[in-house]
Amino acid sequence: MDQRVEALSESDRADLSKRRDWILDHYKNDPVVSYSGYGAKLTLIDTILRSRWIEPEETWKLQCLGIAFGDALVDHLDLHWVMVEDEYGRDPALQDRATSLKLFPLTMISKRVEEGQDINVVQLFTQICGKVDEVRAKLDK
Repeated sequence: MDQRVEALSESDRADLSKRRDWILDHYKNDPVVSYSGYGAKLTLIDTILRSRWIEPEETWKLQCLGIAFGDALVDHLDLHWVMVEDEYGRDPALQDRATSLKLFPLTMISKRVEEGQDINVVQLFTQICGKVDEVRAKLDK
């Protein structure tokens, strides 16, 4: 089955919002302002992971971190959220407006934690941004 890319439905937006709300609940003061900017998002994800506030079996919470990671990529790379459906199911993804590139941040954190890997959030972010920049540069030639 080919991938089918769709705009977010109201239900999709509600699900992403619910996941973001879980993330925002980690801030004591002014969560919306605290969550602005990709650096703040990465710092919060890193703090949650390093403090081991989430167990490897808590997939939903780990996937909330994936949404926050995706939001950081959106902030930095000017990507946008879409839904992608294929033979494996329907998942939120990030799409680059200038290319056909799609990223699936929902599980970028959870898969690594569930496999017992230590995650350097900033390094992972930098690697992904570098790959996106490479793809974009190839298309500009």
